[in-house]
Amino acid sequence: MELTPQQALGLRMSSLLLRASPGGAGRAKGVAEVVTWLGAMQAQDLASGLWSFGVRLPGHTAADVTAALERREALRTWPMRGTIHFVPSRDARWMVELMGVRVLSGAARRREQLGLSEETAVQAMEVLGAALTGGGRLTRSECLAVLADKGIDTGGQRGYHLLWYASQRGLLCIAPNIGNEQSFVLLDEWVPDPHRPERDEALGTIALRYFRGRGPATRQDFAGWTGLTAADARRGIAVAGDALARVTVDGVETYLDAVLLDTAPLPAGDDEVLVLPGFDEYLLGYKDRSLMVADEHKAAIIPGNNGIFQSTVVRAGRVVATWKRTLTKSAVRIAVQPLAPLHGNDRAEVERAFEPYAQFVERTPEVRWP
Repeated sequence: MELTPQQALGLRMSSLLLRASPGGAGRAKGVAEVVTWLGAMQAQDLASGLWSFGVRLPGHTAADVTAALERREALRTWPMRGTIHFVPSRDARWMVELMGVRVLSGAARRREQLGLSEETAVQAMEVLGAALTGGGRLTRSECLAVLADKGIDTGGQRGYHLLWYASQRGLLCIAPNIGNEQSFVLLDEWVPDPHRPERDEALGTIALRYFRGRGPATRQDFAGWTGLTAADARRGIAVAGDALARVTVDGVETYLDAVLLDTAPLPAGDDEVLVLPGFDEYLLGYKDRSLMVADEHKAAIIPGNNGIFQSTVVRAGRVVATWKRTLTKSAVRIAVQPLAPLHGNDRAEVERAFEPYAQFVERTPEVRWP
């Protein structure tokens, strides 16, 4: 089947927002369903990660999402690309083991740069394991203090690396914040009943979840998102089998959840306006973002090409503005920077699109234009 770029963009919007899921709009009732549908969600920036859930769970507040995380519907860890993601709690271990191995293989070089030995990294794991055993939960600064008490130098980036390494090895995971700080727990205690699929099943599962939540997308997109080798990416698609459909977009081979072709129309796009966090999977989920972002706008969305994505306003699937917010006690002040002409009714639509976000953070919206 051949899809136009506009049809492909409409399907991406639908699947990423869970609207094309079996059962129709509103199928996802909570955090666990959202993160399982998408497989994993970028969460390096916690506030952005929480709003990524909020976009897909109308009526929820940030407090609701945090409460679900306390119920362990999802957790944060480093499953792939050395970057923090939300993942389904019971899937955290196999995801780290499957996709984190290539990043972990480069840890020795990073330790050398930091002046850390492998023996020190192993010692740090032992110290943290002992401190957290029995249901312990420590903030990041408390973890570093525990290490320092045992004579382990955590200065510079050493402490962060040791916490990352212990999580990448499957010892730790990130629990919800205590105050404004990350907190850490033992993964095996936080999730005592993990799912343990065989390797082929794991590859097929992550392939299905990736393309189900982001398709149409290419095999290269999938390999880039997961950090898997090209061979493993091909194997995952093969294991997913008939659950995935192969379609072409402008002559390029792509994949998507086969169910979507039967249950959802091939939309030509509409003028729906969405406000997304900077690190939402709508942009982070692909190597090639040309369907969503005009070339001349890329520098505004990723200033300096440094991996820090600005929050975006999306209309009909295309990024038309960036935005920043400041929280006060009762208001959220939102500064919008248009990337395309927005006047009159267009601006009114954008302002209305910020109302769900204001409800999510439980503040009154104050939208400002340049």
